[in-house]
Amino acid sequence: MLRTQHDFALENLALRQQLAVFKQSRPRPRLTDADRTFWILVSKIWHGWRSTLHIVQPETVVRWHRQGFRYYWRRKSRRLGRPKIDPEIVCLIRRMCRANPLWGALRIHGELLKLGIDESPRFLIRDRDAIYGEAFHRQARALRIEQVPTAPRSPWQNPYAERVIGSIRRECLNHTIVLGERRLMRILSSYAAYYNDTRTHLSLSKDSPDHRATHPPQRGEVVELDRVGGLHHEYVRMAA
Repeated sequence: MLRTQHDFALENLALRQQLAVFKQSRPRPRLTDADRTFWILVSKIWHGWRSTLHIVQPETVVRWHRQGFRYYWRRKSRRLGRPKIDPEIVCLIRRMCRANPLWGALRIHGELLKLGIDESPRFLIRDRDAIYGEAFHRQARALRIEQVPTAPRSPWQNPYAERVIGSIRRECLNHTIVLGERRLMRILSSYAAYYNDTRTHLSLSKDSPDHRATHPPQRGEVVELDRVGGLHHEYVRMAA
């Protein structure tokens, strides 16, 4: 007797909708996207929806809602992400870095501008590490890049950098003993060379960033080469 007219109306609507599903001509009633949307909306506006639901479990409706939420953000995130850079420009930048070890980002950027190339991004997403000091801020301003710091304790907001840091820890630093800054720099330099020249990456179709050549069987026997002080290895073919 204490139930409101609003509850009775919603209950009647919910039962009628399920009855319409059961009256379908198919041997086994199947829910359409419209049916799923109906129950998702009802579950958001009526607290008693579980008591009138019989064709599926209430947990199923909750799962539909979560799936729709993930689908919405997946579609929305397709418009964002890191802008594409021409592979020829990437190769040119790496070529400049190798040929001019004394050059920094500003000098390389200046040379690219003289070649009619502006690969300068508008925004830079970074964490709040103290390593980003005044010198870094000056370079960002000189390149006309707006810095966007991530929220505190939110590593998922910068997945690219966090993924690299995680790889460095799991594949290198967690398995080595570091005695001083100089030793640390040697280890990291060795791992960086391995990471770029040797290590295969899923996102690069099992290739390395600097393109690792494939050695056919006729080239010779398989030889094992130490990388990162023997922590990792590279396998190549060499003639006997």
